[in-house]
Amino acid sequence: MVMSRPIGTSQELERRRRAVELVEQGEPQSVVARVLGVNRSSVYRWQRAAAADPEALAARPHPHRPARLNDEQLRELESLLAQGAKAHGWQNELWTTARVAQVILRHFKIGFHHDHVGRFLRQRLGWTPQKPRRRARERNEKAILDWQSQTFPLIARAAEERNAHLVFLDESGFMLTPSVRRTWAPRGQTPILDAWDRRDRISAISSISVSPTNRRLNLHFDLLPDNTNVHAEDMVAYLKHLKAQIGGPLTVLWDGSKLHDRSKLVQAFLAEHPDIRTETLPAYAPEMNPDELVWAWTKFGRLPNLAAQNTDWLRDYLYTEFEYVKRHPELLASFIEKTSLPLRL
Repeated sequence: MVMSRPIGTSQELERRRRAVELVEQGEPQSVVARVLGVNRSSVYRWQRAAAADPEALAARPHPHRPARLNDEQLRELESLLAQGAKAHGWQNELWTTARVAQVILRHFKIGFHHDHVGRFLRQRLGWTPQKPRRRARERNEKAILDWQSQTFPLIARAAEERNAHLVFLDESGFMLTPSVRRTWAPRGQTPILDAWDRRDRISAISSISVSPTNRRLNLHFDLLPDNTNVHAEDMVAYLKHLKAQIGGPLTVLWDGSKLHDRSKLVQAFLAEHPDIRTETLPAYAPEMNPDELVWAWTKFGRLPNLAAQNTDWLRDYLYTEFEYVKRHPELLASFIEKTSLPLRL
């Protein structure tokens, strides 16, 4: 009678095959069993299996249960998911494993546990879990697209005709309490990050400049004193310093903050310096400003989980990271490319 192959990993089956070989070479069963740490009866059983079927102990993978969704159903599921979650009755477009499981049950009458759906999405559809990016409902998508494709090229052309640098400017802040991001640890052992639970912060202004002739990129930045907000006086001082650094006409692109176009002090300074012109970015569209990516790259790419001892330490880290960006124009170019602005570099 041909015996079925014993259950086990390929390494275990190879070990059993080797045991049979040793016995056939003349080694006593008791010695082979002792060396392998098994009962003598196990060695005898393996011998019988090999005698009945020489391939019984070969290292072969176990046959997997066939996929419960065939290729045609898989393509149909992809089409259903591409319609978005709203099309299937939910209030937003986010796909959770529970929602996907419900779609599979509704359309194919096949029940999946939501844990299995996660593996299924990875392995068969190539999906990955991702953190949603918030987007303001106040956005006017058509106005943003029109600005990107029509208004901005006019701004860039006018700056080039004036031989002016394009300057993308923004402000941000860095807290002593760190931005916490995922890290690795053994299962069930959540890492602990010791950090100050204080509101100490450093406000910053930065800008990416693009020269009018050779499109040379540069980063300019200023870190304000501890625990202060950016005021109109700071913006005027920054613009003065920026003008001195660049030494030519400027076209500054910034958002519609009251610190910019609605500040009397800033507007008075701009009236005295007609070679500095300003343009307002579309509302609720931070992705149109490549300088936003300077903040994102620094906060979430370089300094997450940084538990600085004090603001002096934090300031040193910020200088180091901003100087790094300044020395790598290819990084600044990637920030501009990310905006999809039609700008020749």
